[in-house]
Amino acid sequence: MRTSSNPAFRNLPAGQGGGYATFDRQGGAMGGAAAYADTQAAEAGYGRAGAGERPLTMDDVVTKTAITGAVALATGVLTALSGAFWLVLPAFIVGLVVSLIVIFKQSNNPGLILTYSAAMGVALGGITGALEMSGTQFQGIGFQAVVGTAGVFVGMLVVYKTGAVRVTPKFTKWLMGAMFGVVILMVVNLVASFFTTGGLGLRDGSPLAYLFSIICIGVAAFSLLLDFDMADRAVRDGAPAKFAWYIAFGLMTTLVWLYIEILRLLSYLRQE
Repeated sequence: MRTSSNPAFRNLPAGQGGGYATFDRQGGAMGGAAAYADTQAAEAGYGRAGAGERPLTMDDVVTKTAITGAVALATGVLTALSGAFWLVLPAFIVGLVVSLIVIFKQSNNPGLILTYSAAMGVALGGITGALEMSGTQFQGIGFQAVVGTAGVFVGMLVVYKTGAVRVTPKFTKWLMGAMFGVVILMVVNLVASFFTTGGLGLRDGSPLAYLFSIICIGVAAFSLLLDFDMADRAVRDGAPAKFAWYIAFGLMTTLVWLYIEILRLLSYLRQE
């Protein structure tokens, strides 16, 4: 049974049938939490839909993912337009705490998952709004980041559905190694930034920072393939329909990371 690099899907049980003030530090904290969740994840059977339960369908996954995405987008836009940028740090903390609860309890509670989406929408909207207001060169960057994130999502879905890249055990191991490598570098860069200006230079807009951001975007994008594969398996294994909320949560965690990295790369390009 293959697992996912996504902390939520990493915890998704196997079926029984076959640099910016708080920008850099928040991103590093999220990556560190993801790695911690990976090491703590337990494998357990989610089972098949029982008597009186409707089995999971792909429509359920699409619907719940669309709802969580819409909530994040709405709260993000409202935060950016209202100028309530002080909510960024509290929202990140709420999102992190809720995500850990969902991951460790394997919860498919829609209230918790929508709370996570709303909190992350506020956090990302606050970061984006503050960035756009920091200079004319950053105006419109939020829209570009949203379009870029959506484009990567659709592109990787096409790649998955066409079988252009097959999700094999070897591919999974390679991607997991890449993810842990990226997280370790983030943490080391964060620690180094306390002692030297710019740390290792991974988030200072230098050519090395460009390269690192592109690598992060690539790892996050390929992580979506594993997430799609895990959702496919849950559907084929006949998991309960309510499990769609948990799958939607897993996809959202990847999209949040992807958006942050795309926004960061665009900020580098806008500074030129």
